[in-house]
Amino acid sequence: MAMQLTGGGGPDEVVASINTTPLVDVMLVLLIIFLITIPVVNFSVPVELPKLRNALRESRPKDIVITVDARGGLHWFDAPVASQAALVERLRAVAKQDPQPEVHIRGDASSRYAPVGRVLLACQRAGIANVGFITEPAARS
Repeated sequence: MAMQLTGGGGPDEVVASINTTPLVDVMLVLLIIFLITIPVVNFSVPVELPKLRNALRESRPKDIVITVDARGGLHWFDAPVASQAALVERLRAVAKQDPQPEVHIRGDASSRYAPVGRVLLACQRAGIANVGFITEPAARS
């Protein structure tokens, strides 16, 4: 977009123009930076997390999230895990990373303890050092 004022002519003529190309470039770069740096964590497995008062803790993108649904089914992020042995193998591959990522367990409040215990056992067998539980904060009265 440019604006030119044509006048009486001559070498001392005033030409006022607005160049918006640098502005558009900066805006596109900022848009790309914001899209990359804002992590969007979206879990599609519907679970009702237990309500506990706990310190606020945010998941890092490299953390592994294992979900136990109300029926005891296991999910690696959003993908279902076929068996306990498959979970142990995936965790062994993660345990070899340096630094080792944390494993966060999202257990449905109405699920039984046994599936969550099996996830803990799988983490122990794979050699995972850091395991945590994700809960919802308790409602304030």
